[in-house]
Amino acid sequence: MDLASNLSAVEQRLAAACACAGRERSSVTLVAVSKGQPPELVQAAADLGLTLFGENKMQEARAKIPLCPGRLRWHMIGHLQTNKVRDAVHFFEMIHSVDSLALAEEVQKQAEKAAKRMPVLLEVNVAGEASKFGYAPARLLQELGQLNALPRLEIHGLMTMAPWSPDAERARPVFRRLRELKQECEQLLGAPLAHLSMGMSGDFEVAVEEGATLVRIGTALFGERRPAK
Repeated sequence: MDLASNLSAVEQRLAAACACAGRERSSVTLVAVSKGQPPELVQAAADLGLTLFGENKMQEARAKIPLCPGRLRWHMIGHLQTNKVRDAVHFFEMIHSVDSLALAEEVQKQAEKAAKRMPVLLEVNVAGEASKFGYAPARLLQELGQLNALPRLEIHGLMTMAPWSPDAERARPVFRRLRELKQECEQLLGAPLAHLSMGMSGDFEVAVEEGATLVRIGTALFGERRPAK
């Protein structure tokens, strides 16, 4: 696995997607998904200039992050259980996966204890897949006012995962709907939301064309994940 070559290829794909969409490359941030990767590989990625990493599991992140360079930034991108929120508030600068009012209230509680404000994205199950977490769009709109009323939460945008398909174009309606939903949220809130976290290794070009500002890329950078021991 040649990490430098992989990163170069991802950067070329990102640049091409931005050009196709008439966007500046700087408008899209690469979140390197380091789930299942050892601290040494995170260090190697950091040496190549990557600074923002995404972790899926709190237990793994809690063990790994202290072993990585202190200058790195970390986002929680996986499903978060309420009993892991305290650690998430401590270790991460943003949580992408707030998917219920109950979870948001726990983030509020733990952020209050930590005397900090917590940037979050609201996860939406746009495709309605039974196997995925996330708000149903209608429920999100219904609860948005209550979410926004939590003083320690900073709602920065929305996140989704498209159903897996070998054809990236099949993800386009999902990404487009998330963008439209962000606009609906902005109208309700009377304020802009900065981020759309959508797109992974197989479909991030389509996500960029539909407005993604954060793309979560693991396999295209690090190769297939090592099996869990």
